[in-house]
Amino acid sequence: MYEVEIKVPADLDATRERLREVGAEHVAAKRQRDTYYDAPHREFAETDEALRIRREMPLSDGEGSASSADDPAATITYKGPLLDEASKTRAEHETGVDDGEALAAALSGLGFEPAATVEKRREFWAYDGFTVTLDAVTGLDEYVEIERAVESEGEVDAAREAAIEALDRLGLDADDQVRTSYLGLLLGGEDD
Repeated sequence: MYEVEIKVPADLDATRERLREVGAEHVAAKRQRDTYYDAPHREFAETDEALRIRREMPLSDGEGSASSADDPAATITYKGPLLDEASKTRAEHETGVDDGEALAAALSGLGFEPAATVEKRREFWAYDGFTVTLDAVTGLDEYVEIERAVESEGEVDAAREAAIEALDRLGLDADDQVRTSYLGLLLGGEDD
């Protein structure tokens, strides 16, 4: 599976209004807390890989109030190195876990150490076969991500071009793309 993604800085209120105008469907709003890990056997910062546990809570009002869910849902994600210079496309493997705290303890027991945490409020919209995400990241500016998963590397170019066209219809410019992850931006990394 390949995640074809383009991320641009954007005014979220203006983008939200434009999404409504083009008939996009609001899907959900969530608060996410991502804990990224360092590996004991290689430097993920050097290999351009990432391993994280994501804990997320639905926002009941879509604006910021957490729902009454007992525990946050948890997933583990491995992201491989970037595959091209034109987007944030990379191999990604993700699965849900029953207990994020037990998983964190297992990773710690294997020598994986928490490196940093990224917290954000996200709105998910469905538009033209893409997921459009409006992100307000603690400590950073506002961003819009547009992404689609594809099965093969041969589908990447077409998906990237379609994402660029969809961004244009939303009044956003793919030339403003930020290829650095939120983790990299928070740690002071430069855009690629």
